[in-house]
Amino acid sequence: MDFDELQQRLPETLEDGRLSRSERRALRAVLEDLDLTVDQRLQITDRAFEIARSAPGSISEEQTIDWLEGVIKLLLPRSAKSGDRSEAFFAPRQDCARHICQLLDEASSTVDVCVFTITNDSITRAVMRAHRRGLAVRIITDDEKSWDRGSDIWEMASDGVAVRLDNSKEHMHHKFAIFDRLLLVTGSYNWTRSASLRNQENIVVTDERRLVPSFLSEFERLWRSFSPARQSGVER
Repeated sequence: MDFDELQQRLPETLEDGRLSRSERRALRAVLEDLDLTVDQRLQITDRAFEIARSAPGSISEEQTIDWLEGVIKLLLPRSAKSGDRSEAFFAPRQDCARHICQLLDEASSTVDVCVFTITNDSITRAVMRAHRRGLAVRIITDDEKSWDRGSDIWEMASDGVAVRLDNSKEHMHHKFAIFDRLLLVTGSYNWTRSASLRNQENIVVTDERRLVPSFLSEFERLWRSFSPARQSGVER
């Protein structure tokens, strides 16, 4: 089986709503045999997301997300550095916003952000830079907080950044982001100036293979569930 055939046959593993143990073993063997580059593995990861988004109605959302997480775990590049990056930063003693901006500026293909609120202008500018460089940037946030004074959500949506809101009386309270589907940042830290300057907060930055796929699949589940941001004709 070559690279193109692998992409074509991947949807077959979702036909029964699950990635079986035998399919997992077979897929792992093919990946090892092909010895794919990092870029090729990421291409197939993108293909897996496309398959999940177009899954037939007979397959439940839970089955689709479980399948996606299983495939991602197999496809994440196995580089020498994978699992080596694990760092913790603590506000206000350390500049968490600067580290987040650095991750945004270093990203090369995708940025998936899932945070309660965004009011820190330096982070917003870094998000916009990533978007204007042509990266696929997606943001999930809380609908109520998007209307707070100082919120930058509508500015980003107006500029073309893809934004979705939970539209619920409960809060979308996550604080995590994934860069290039390889690197995760998560913790208590809200993307606000007060979190940087006054609050006792933390972020963890990691490429741990046992964590990244779970956050990727949870982001995709929420993205499928929530509504595009709308304001005065703005819809993204």
